[in-house]
Amino acid sequence: MTMKIIRKFDPWRNSLCTCPPKYTLNPYTGCKFSCRYCYITSYIRDGFNPRKKPLDLYSLEKEIIKLSKTGLPLAVALSTDAYQPLEAKYNLTRKILKILLKHKIPTLITTKSPLILKDLDILIKMNVAVSFTITTLYDKVASLLEPYAPRPYSRIIAINKLSDKDIPVAVRLDPLIPSITDNVYEIEEAIKIFKSNGAKHVVASLYKAKPDNLKRIISVYPDFQLTYNKLYRYTKKINGYRYPDKSYAYKVLSQVKNIAIKYGLTFNTCRDGLQFLDTPNTYCDASHLLSC
Repeated sequence: MTMKIIRKFDPWRNSLCTCPPKYTLNPYTGCKFSCRYCYITSYIRDGFNPRKKPLDLYSLEKEIIKLSKTGLPLAVALSTDAYQPLEAKYNLTRKILKILLKHKIPTLITTKSPLILKDLDILIKMNVAVSFTITTLYDKVASLLEPYAPRPYSRIIAINKLSDKDIPVAVRLDPLIPSITDNVYEIEEAIKIFKSNGAKHVVASLYKAKPDNLKRIISVYPDFQLTYNKLYRYTKKINGYRYPDKSYAYKVLSQVKNIAIKYGLTFNTCRDGLQFLDTPNTYCDASHLLSC
């Protein structure tokens, strides 16, 4: 199926991605949140200077009609954030959601922003699952790693309000950065809070290093250079990313899995090569939370 606006999701033909087939659409190019660990700057020019895509909604609707015949879900904004500040100005995501609702498209949304609540009136009518990325609950850490993103507890409030309307929510602890956000006691505190606010699923994924995002992390956490030298420098690159030492990855992600189970949540890894830790019949994109 040939489409110009909507694309088949194919993460660089990465065999580590085990999610079911889906399509994706990004309303904006780039992202204002400017997260230090973000990977988009390696393939999007001026990635932290976001701009509205010149979408023709009439053409988009024609493609969505094609998509409806496949039965596959559409993931909104996997290379940006659909609810970054530009959305408050342009409401482009809202316009897209209205078309998706009209054609009954199963929809996946990943965000860091409570701005999603402005579209609650549409979301409650959709077959949708929302994933919130929360790297840390600590404002000081978040302000260094995610300088322009909404603060962590504003996202918790949004999780609570979405869950209260029976919209299924997953939380992504992503990325877990060694020596910065991988403290097991802090992770347990976070998962306990996720559960108490209605989250159904936890995804954890380790930081994958590329030269640009590594430089940004070291700029605010200089000691991370030592951690990188120990856990990353001599590991094999996969699709241009330097992955952490496998024994470290297994130790941390198995701990997160055990905590998730303790609090009654399902669990997934994401492109870490440790799929055997995943809860059966669940996926890191939260597509299993969609209605059948």
